[in-house]
Amino acid sequence: MKKRPMAAAIGISLLIVAAFALVFVLLGRSDPQPLFGNKVGVVEIKGVISDARAVMEALDEFRREEAVRAVVLRVDSPGGGVGPSQEIYQEVKRTAAVKPVVCSMGGVAASGGYYVAAPCTKIVANPGTLTGSIGVISSFPNLEGLFEKLGLKVQTIKTGALKGAGAPDRPLSEEERAMLTSMTQDLFGQFLGDVVASRQLKDDAVKAISDSGIFSGKRALELGLVDQLGNFHDAVALAARLGGIPGRPKLVKPHDKSERWLRQLLKDEGQSMLRSLVEQAQALGGPQYLYAPAGD
Repeated sequence: MKKRPMAAAIGISLLIVAAFALVFVLLGRSDPQPLFGNKVGVVEIKGVISDARAVMEALDEFRREEAVRAVVLRVDSPGGGVGPSQEIYQEVKRTAAVKPVVCSMGGVAASGGYYVAAPCTKIVANPGTLTGSIGVISSFPNLEGLFEKLGLKVQTIKTGALKGAGAPDRPLSEEERAMLTSMTQDLFGQFLGDVVASRQLKDDAVKAISDSGIFSGKRALELGLVDQLGNFHDAVALAARLGGIPGRPKLVKPHDKSERWLRQLLKDEGQSMLRSLVEQAQALGGPQYLYAPAGD
């Protein structure tokens, strides 16, 4: 008779220890929810691509999380910097090798915006999505006339004839123009090669996109640049199916970190004017994987 209270006490103690252990495990994880159910992670790319860090962190997080069975990459971007676009491309490619990644294209997914989508398992676009623009644009403003009006003169000391190419106080020399054109063509070759390899395009499609033209989602489907037409919900359904998720999946977003939260805060509506000015300034300097209508 005396053993029963002792056994009950031991049982209760074990339950308490188990409960504390469960709480410890849950709190030790960045998100307790992945312990239960199947999920589709959602990563968003909006606006000009100038920094790859937040997207790379999100993809890495979802790639490692077992309960996230598939990822939807929502792209609404005209592209942006060469380096950031290539960094995201590599991270998407790495993630797609582990689990399905479905791209959902918004209004625009062009140039670098298409580059980051190319290695996805599947790409879903709206019929009217603006995509393609597979090319490079390099802009170097010549402010020589303005400098003269302001009475400004720049004195430059450099180590070689090509150092300082693209300086705003003078036009490009023939040597500089040749060098920058060669660099731009090299970057274009990298872009085109990655797209052709990722999408396994036929020769006629390669020829069609080689002039860096823009396409509607409908035309992109015909060329093999996208896999189907549909909206975000269609992309989610496809991702769930490819990930083997029965029924309706739960959508999860990357966990907020202080740095990522600050970057997002700076992109809020109250900062839209400043962001626009910064993006325009970035577009003026150096090569970009960017859809930006411009003159000859």
